Amino acid sequence: MTEGEDIVDYNSAMSAFESKHFSTAIQLLSPFAEKGNPEAQHRCAIMFQNGLGVAPNEAKAVEYMTAAAEQGHAVAQHGLGFMYMEGECVEKNAEKALEWFLKAAEQGMVGSMTTIAMMYEEGKGVEKNPELAKEWYAKAGF
Repeated sequence: MTEGEDIVDYNSAMSAFESKHFSTAIQLLSPFAEKGNPEAQHRCAIMFQNGLGVAPNEAKAVEYMTAAAEQGHAVAQHGLGFMYMEGECVEKNAEKALEWFLKAAEQGMVGSMTTIAMMYEEGKGVEKNPELAKEWYAKAGF
């Protein structure tokens, strides 16, 4: 397979995902995810987590989401934070959730900043801290 064919296949895979043709998307994106493409890994994680075009597979969802997050994919870092915060596909772990939200926030993810603020505001998995909550809301633009 040439690089040009790879690009066509990747673009087709992304189009299939965006068009909600998930069974096609999982088939086309999986090889890219296996090769370490963080965007493909993130999207495959979503499909495995939610059973979109494929049978739900929590282990695969975590594997792909973690792989993408560890490569610095901000949306995957945010997603992994939620997995840990809610106990979806993994054991609930507020400390790990905060760790991943912080990594995503460092990259400018407003959703992660807001989530961190809410965690401190509500004392959800962290010690309640109104001052830190205010700081994080301000960073998020609120």
